[in-house]
Amino acid sequence: MSVASLLGVFAHPDDEALSAGGLLARHATEGARTAVVTATWAAGTARAAELARALQILGAGQPRMLCYADARVPQSAPGALRFCDAPIDETVGELVAHIREFRPEIVITHDAYGGLTGHPDHVHTHRVTMLAFQAAGLERLYPDAGVPWQPSALYLATHPDSAMRVWGGHLAAMGKAMHSVPDAWVTETVDVRPWLKRKVDAVLAHRTEVERGAAPGLIAGLPAAERERMLGTEWYTRHDPLHRGGA
Repeated sequence: MSVASLLGVFAHPDDEALSAGGLLARHATEGARTAVVTATWAAGTARAAELARALQILGAGQPRMLCYADARVPQSAPGALRFCDAPIDETVGELVAHIREFRPEIVITHDAYGGLTGHPDHVHTHRVTMLAFQAAGLERLYPDAGVPWQPSALYLATHPDSAMRVWGGHLAAMGKAMHSVPDAWVTETVDVRPWLKRKVDAVLAHRTEVERGAAPGLIAGLPAAERERMLGTEWYTRHDPLHRGGA
């Protein structure tokens, strides 16, 4: 039986590894086609090069970058609009083109909170992906974006309230907000420990974020056992009604 092809859509370089690195590595190891669309940062930047290395580790192909500016880092894409400020019809159309070209069976993205930290780019990526997921299969929408293709499932990477026992102390120490969901909302709990080394290596490939003390820097400073506690499980909420199997 073939393994479902998987397209991740995330806001920044490093989100793919932190949010879904285990699932991406699992699907790639099992022979599935996998890829990632990243909304912010421009090609040619250090962060783009780090993204390419992380995707190589995860088996997720070459970067697919929309090249908008990070909401908080204007120099991330000089001369480009902030992703949150770009016309919604434009950004949805660009993502529809990627979905139609790659033709994934499963799409994964941030949840409606934008993950634990609630970064505005994460929240906006969620909104754009929700719209593009629906539009990709409708032939009268974005007719210049390729042949219509409807993925069968949309999963939202999330954290249940119970995970705060592991994540909460670390994020609070960094002054980060914490946005979790009721455990009952989680539809897929994925044990990614068999692929944990690849996931951690992909996180640490984002050297810029390690050096500035962002989440990859936190991971870099932890002992192996704590890394496993934090990153060895991934949680997803299935959003669409066409349920035909797990993640």
